[in-house]
Amino acid sequence: MRSSSAYEMTSEDIGRTRGFVREFLATGQSLHAWTISGRATDIAQLVVSELATNVFKYAPGPCLLDVESDGTMLSITMWDSGAVLPSPSPADPTRVGQHGLELVLAVCQSFELRREAVGKRVTVQIALQDSTDRPTSDQSAR
Repeated sequence: MRSSSAYEMTSEDIGRTRGFVREFLATGQSLHAWTISGRATDIAQLVVSELATNVFKYAPGPCLLDVESDGTMLSITMWDSGAVLPSPSPADPTRVGQHGLELVLAVCQSFELRREAVGKRVTVQIALQDSTDRPTSDQSAR
């Protein structure tokens, strides 16, 4: 299943991206019987919020959000028109702010950053089930 949405990325749009992802996951649960942990839903909303906040702060203007899932992994892709590629700041427990990319890198299974002809594209993948939610080979054989 796949869905897309476009934003001008105002401060209000940051919340709208969270709602878009939340609704996408709820639709997957109801239409396709996906098993999604509460933690995965929270992580997906956190990640899209951090990506949207970076667009709002550093690449104002149009933004495209694509979400796609097979029921196991959630792929979130955000394109913006900004030319500067983000990079995480060195770890510093005394630093106030600018921890968003660090958080995204810590909770996602993969992170890809691509420069485009115009702007950049960030793609992350998030597991929809916690490792304890996934059936083991013994459980799936029953």
